[in-house]
Amino acid sequence: MKKLCVSKEVAVRFNEVDSLRIVWHGHYVKYLEEAREAFGNDYAIGYCDVENAGYATPIVKVDIDYKRQLRYGDIAVVEATYVDSPAAKLIFDYVISRKSNNEIIATARTIQVFLFLNTRELSLNTPDFMLDWKTKNGF
Repeated sequence: MKKLCVSKEVAVRFNEVDSLRIVWHGHYVKYLEEAREAFGNDYAIGYCDVENAGYATPIVKVDIDYKRQLRYGDIAVVEATYVDSPAAKLIFDYVISRKSNNEIIATARTIQVFLFLNTRELSLNTPDFMLDWKTKNGF
């Protein structure tokens, strides 16, 4: 099975932690976004590529399973893996780990759909540019 993934290091910033210096749970979504953007840049399926094809890809679902905590000063490694699907969706699985000891901090999944930019209507079929991208990448 073909696997496309990217790893992105993210430094935990002071403004992301609470008074106990633990990362607030909502910031993990931002870390996922950073890895997804890195994936898009590495594999030519970034936001500008999607927009140039006439689409937007809003997030419709985020699932995060928190296992441990990140703290101020940690470096997180966020691995984003593309999940192939016959549906007109972009699905990514993630593993967030602490760089210093490789401890898994969280696992996650995001789902995005395709909207036509000009009408903001949902595309029920996988767009041609995405089918071409899948073929080019061995899916």
